[in-house]
Amino acid sequence: MANTYNKNEVRLGELSNLRRLAYFAAVVETGSFTAAAERLGITKAVVSQQVARLEQEFRTSLLVRTTRKVQPTESGQAFYVRCARILGEAEEAFGELGEAVVDPVGTLKLTAPFDYGISRVVPAIAAFSKRYPDCKVDAVFSDQTLDLMSGSIELAIRVGWLKDSDLQARQIGTFRQLLVAPRALRSKIEKLTSPEQLADLPFVANTALREPLRWDFTRRETERISLSGQASIFLDTTLAVREAVLQGVGLSVLPDFAIADDLATGRLIHVLPQWQLPVGGIHVVFPSARFRPVKVRAFVDVLASQEKARYASEAPG
Repeated sequence: MANTYNKNEVRLGELSNLRRLAYFAAVVETGSFTAAAERLGITKAVVSQQVARLEQEFRTSLLVRTTRKVQPTESGQAFYVRCARILGEAEEAFGELGEAVVDPVGTLKLTAPFDYGISRVVPAIAAFSKRYPDCKVDAVFSDQTLDLMSGSIELAIRVGWLKDSDLQARQIGTFRQLLVAPRALRSKIEKLTSPEQLADLPFVANTALREPLRWDFTRRETERISLSGQASIFLDTTLAVREAVLQGVGLSVLPDFAIADDLATGRLIHVLPQWQLPVGGIHVVFPSARFRPVKVRAFVDVLASQEKARYASEAPG
């Protein structure tokens, strides 16, 4: 009976290999070895080898491989359900263990929009690093929305209005959108009393926005005017738009955190300050999980405290 599978032949050390179970679960969840490898941050060959080893040890086909997709067999689906349960329990166990860690350690990987990242996240990283020197920070600043489900990024800062998703989010602050103009246009700007008078003025469009040339103004919560501007230049980042406005190209709408110094020094002028644009939110977004590593919670606390202090310093009176 040498060829008969005997469960006693499977070594306990191999059954407890959570990494191999995670590889198999990732393949089932993503539907391909390539996507699973990308999520896990390893090579496709490693994932394929480890899953094949599982099948060899149990002498059972766990996956059906086609040119388009990888799907679990009946046995594979039953095994996946148990794997998911085991991995979930392991995540909770490690999360509870992390609660005992006093100070953050390891490397925290985060992402943020380029403009907010430069002006707000970098100071938060500096404060965090001084407070917790044993924890490293790896930040990716990009105006592209990066996939948090890949597992390589532990938190993302999103600025604006969140779309519905399975991710968990915490709002830590707000920002104002301000219509601004270069100092060279001061004589024209000072005569304006309504957004309707802006139609003939040149605009710089930020194409990273969903509607870069449509703005909804309100005054005293009862007056509303929607404006569609005419752009002379189209740019795809907030910092590029800011620089174009500073160079005198035209007007644009920019977030307050990106132009606070320019307004304070008079390099830019706040146009129609009696009219307000919609207020946006600053959110920290996480992959869905029951527990957060200490380093994640500690950094969010630093950033949230920074935002609270900024709000208090800008509040009237």
